[in-house]
Amino acid sequence: MLPKALENVIEALGHLPGVGPRTAERYAYYLFRSNENLSKNIADALENLHKNVKFCPKTFALIGSDEDCSEFYSNPSREKTTVLVVEQPLDIYAIEQTHQYHGTYHVLGGAISPIDGITPNDLHIKELIDRIEDDDVKEVIIATNPSVEGESTALLLQKLLSEKYEDLKITRLARGLPLGVDLSYADQITLSAALNNRTNL
Repeated sequence: MLPKALENVIEALGHLPGVGPRTAERYAYYLFRSNENLSKNIADALENLHKNVKFCPKTFALIGSDEDCSEFYSNPSREKTTVLVVEQPLDIYAIEQTHQYHGTYHVLGGAISPIDGITPNDLHIKELIDRIEDDDVKEVIIATNPSVEGESTALLLQKLLSEKYEDLKITRLARGLPLGVDLSYADQITLSAALNNRTNL
C-alpha cells in the first residue's frame, strides 16, 4: 500500500494527456527522490499558470495577465486583413517558426467532435465573423489539423464564410506527404490530400 500523499500525486499526474498509470508512478517517485526544491518550483509554476496567463480577446492566443491584446494582433507590422485560423494557441508558434507569415491569427479553441461533445457553438466562430467585419478581412487561411475533426471543422468554416461573404478569399494550407515518410506508413487522410494536391513535374 503506497502512502496516501504519493497516491495523490500519481492520481493527479495521471490526468495529464499521454500519461498512463505506470508513467505517473515513475514521475511521482522521481519527484519524491529529487531535491525538494524541484517539487516546489513545479508547484509554484503551476500555481502561477492560471493567474498570469489568459486568452487574447481578439485572437484567443495566449497572453500574459498584464497584456490587453496579443502582439500577433496589436503589432502594426501585422496585416489585419489576413487571418490564419488554427485549432489551438500553440499551433500559432509552429507557423511563426517558419518566418513566412505576417498576417494575424484566430484560435478556434478546438475542432468539431460530436463524440467529445464539441459543437460549432463551442468554438470561436462567431468571434471570427466579427473580426472579418471589423477588420475588413480579405483572406481567411484555414489551418486546422489534418484529422477527421479538423477536416469537418474546415468544411464547416468554408461553407459558413463563403455563404456569408462572397468576396472573401478562403484558402487552406497545402497538405500532402511529408519528406522521409514511406507510403505504407501514411494515413488515409494524408494520402488523399497528397493525391488531391498533386503538382506537375
